[in-house]
Amino acid sequence: MEQPNIFAYIPDNQYDYKKVFSGKDKPIRLFQAFSGIGCQAMAFNRLGIPYVNVGTSEIDKYAIMSYEAIHGDSNNYGDISKMKEIPICDIFTWSFPCIDLSKAGKQKGLQGGTRSGLVYEVLRLLRESKTLPKVLIMENVVDLVQVKFAAEFYEIQNEIASFGYKNYTQVLNAKHYGVAQNRERVFMVSILGNEHYEFPPRIRLEKRLKDYLEDEVDEKYYLSNKLIKCFEEHKERNDTSGGGN
Repeated sequence: MEQPNIFAYIPDNQYDYKKVFSGKDKPIRLFQAFSGIGCQAMAFNRLGIPYVNVGTSEIDKYAIMSYEAIHGDSNNYGDISKMKEIPICDIFTWSFPCIDLSKAGKQKGLQGGTRSGLVYEVLRLLRESKTLPKVLIMENVVDLVQVKFAAEFYEIQNEIASFGYKNYTQVLNAKHYGVAQNRERVFMVSILGNEHYEFPPRIRLEKRLKDYLEDEVDEKYYLSNKLIKCFEEHKERNDTSGGGN
């Protein structure tokens, strides 16, 4: 049986979050699994969308310190495998570790207790939770929808759909949304019920790398003459031996 296009979705009117969430004047209840430094919360702040942090799930001590330095108390639930259910929330973000999917790593995949395999803890929590979030948001490396892992991701989407969600998946590139970086990522927005979602249209890129650089940089960030000489000698040795640079 041929698998359907995982990028297919029904274009409709722009998604109106106020239409979906009851209590329109109340802040959205947000839970961030694999929260890192809280980029999802940053997005809410930048968009001016009122929200309350229901909690996070993060085990990296440096990420936790950074999160709390930026946002304050994280109400951290810790290891997601130890959680019994998803706390009552409106939006649940679950951008699980990409380390075992990315070409920058060994691509060990989702099975066998890998860190990327923590995605199955999300499915477990969805099965065991009495109240499901209205919206799920996932972001990950584009490898997730390429040949090596596409079938597994398709099965993950199927299970999420079995809980009553409608999945919308698309690869987006940072350079199409105002950031001077060629960075592709796959996003999936899952909405409980029959609401439709449309990914935002591309915008004109008006920045270049030079726009991010500071005019004056502290000398401590420059390579020392000693280190430069070390690199030069290393290159000379490799050139002589026929090795790489």
